[in-house]
Amino acid sequence: MTNTQAPLVVKGKVLTGIAGGEFGVRGFLAAYDMKTGQLAWKGYSMGPDGDTLINPGKSTTWENGKVTKLGKNSGTSTWEGDQWKIGGGTTWGWYSYDPELNLVYYGSGNPSTWNPVQRPGDNKWSMSLWARDADTGEVKWVYQMTPHDEWDFDGINEVALVDQKINGKMRKTAVHFDRNGFGYTLDRVTGELLVAEKFDKSVNWATHIDMKSGRPVLDLRYSTEANGEDENTVGACPAALGAKNQQPVSYSPQTGLFYISGNHLCMEYEPFEVSYTAGQPYVGATLSMMPAGKDVLTGKPDGSTNLGQFTAWDATTGKIAWSNKETFSVWSGSLATAGGVVFYGTLEGYLKAVDAKTGKELYKFKTPSGIIGNVNTWSYKGKQYVGVLSGIGGWAGIGIAAGLDSGEEDSNSEGLGAVGAYRSLSSFTKLGGVFTVFALPSK
Repeated sequence: MTNTQAPLVVKGKVLTGIAGGEFGVRGFLAAYDMKTGQLAWKGYSMGPDGDTLINPGKSTTWENGKVTKLGKNSGTSTWEGDQWKIGGGTTWGWYSYDPELNLVYYGSGNPSTWNPVQRPGDNKWSMSLWARDADTGEVKWVYQMTPHDEWDFDGINEVALVDQKINGKMRKTAVHFDRNGFGYTLDRVTGELLVAEKFDKSVNWATHIDMKSGRPVLDLRYSTEANGEDENTVGACPAALGAKNQQPVSYSPQTGLFYISGNHLCMEYEPFEVSYTAGQPYVGATLSMMPAGKDVLTGKPDGSTNLGQFTAWDATTGKIAWSNKETFSVWSGSLATAGGVVFYGTLEGYLKAVDAKTGKELYKFKTPSGIIGNVNTWSYKGKQYVGVLSGIGGWAGIGIAAGLDSGEEDSNSEGLGAVGAYRSLSSFTKLGGVFTVFALPSK
């Protein structure tokens, strides 16, 4: 299968993963010798301990309010028969590395298929956060965010490594904002779960995370399995593209806040039976998306039509500091600067600058196309520059980029549900790729 993430080079090894969860691929993270290309180790997302590189007497997870040893074959025991062999859990996102701990951190994606009825059990270790030894690949700890994912909450988003004071104690933390709408803070040394709260209060598939078990507490009204095959689950939030997708967050040591580029949509989701054929799509669900129509801060219905927001988050408390509505999803990564300014791009094509403490908009500039790239900064000959690549695409922009929008109502579910939700985007931007660079004033 193809891959979409950038490799990570660590201590003479090149680390890379794989995409293809919608084709029944079994995800893995592999390390290759940088000079020879020889495989050093490969750890799968599910399967026997020898495949996952889980040490049953040493590798741990969070359950029953404590860090607990995994035991034998946790990567097969929650699957029916040999389904783990086509189990998904792909690794196409971002990887992080702590040189002091010599640990690599990343997320594994959704299980295959999108029809949860066909794959009973927790489907471990899809939808999980991992810490692996960079030399051997052995699992230090793993935590499953969405057991038995029923909504395609592909858990590959980045893991930010930040040292923070929590309850008066300095912690080496791993912070992750998942597509499922929860912001997680874990101790990156031990895997202890410290914080798990909604960063968009419209999220309703789960009421909360049970901090003792680490498991989400489901609202069965929005359970696609409880409602059954060929039944349409209405009003599940967030939509499958998540409260946040793969666009990375930024962090400001000055404010102690993370800055989240977000989506604000709900969906209708109808699973159906699908057969596995190697090399062919293995999805098994039809869905459509629409505005959440709820307040980000309270979750109460407010009739809003915005499809996105840009949010500042305190990962030590699990609370929103401020949030700005955006007409469409914010599909670019953000950039927090030492000058107290945060930059991000919008799908309409605006590069925006906001005050890091308050969220007040300070500046915006319309680029030729929608922005799904990450904002960058650099200095040259004593002058600081900010650059961003514009060019509409991604899941939200697939209707424009792939020409899927026929304008007819029956095309709403095209692009795995995105076409209908983002139909009006073509009135705000167009195709094209441009790199726009701004020079910042000296004072």
